[in-house]
Amino acid sequence: MTICNKLSYFFYLSFLGLIVISCNKKTETTAEQKPENAISVTNAKNLVSVKDSISGTYNSKTEDCNISLIISKNQKDYHYIFTTKNRTLKGKAIFSQNSSGEKFISLEGIKWDEYEGDISNEENDSIPAKELKIPVGIDALYVKDTLTIQNYGNAMNSYTKISECGLKYIQLIKK
Repeated sequence: MTICNKLSYFFYLSFLGLIVISCNKKTETTAEQKPENAISVTNAKNLVSVKDSISGTYNSKTEDCNISLIISKNQKDYHYIFTTKNRTLKGKAIFSQNSSGEKFISLEGIKWDEYEGDISNEENDSIPAKELKIPVGIDALYVKDTLTIQNYGNAMNSYTKISECGLKYIQLIKK
């Protein structure tokens, strides 16, 4: 093989190598570009596994606030047993996720203990306080193995969800 043939063979292989490299890079960038509203299959599988991992027993670690919550799956629905020192409640639990990715559990059927509503415009309200309906259902933020419930509001929005516990944020940790 002459030097001229070797050089042309070298340039030919170099050219093919550049084409292969550029094709590989183009494929990678195309695969990385996803529409913002696309749901990946991996995320959907993770959501299902998160929902399945929610089942279990959660307890408060604070002595002042002795609360237990058992979440179980019955066929396709989730159910709860909520126990404090004064009551035991049962009902349906609903798992949800907001647009920013935060996960929540809603415990349906638990009536809040106190609710005065938004009291910032109390003198302008046309609805007397005794006509306000006490909300039903308690939401808990789910992060890893911890459920967090905001138990009471502030001076502008006065409420208490679970009067047996004086904490503002009740944390229930999975066993």
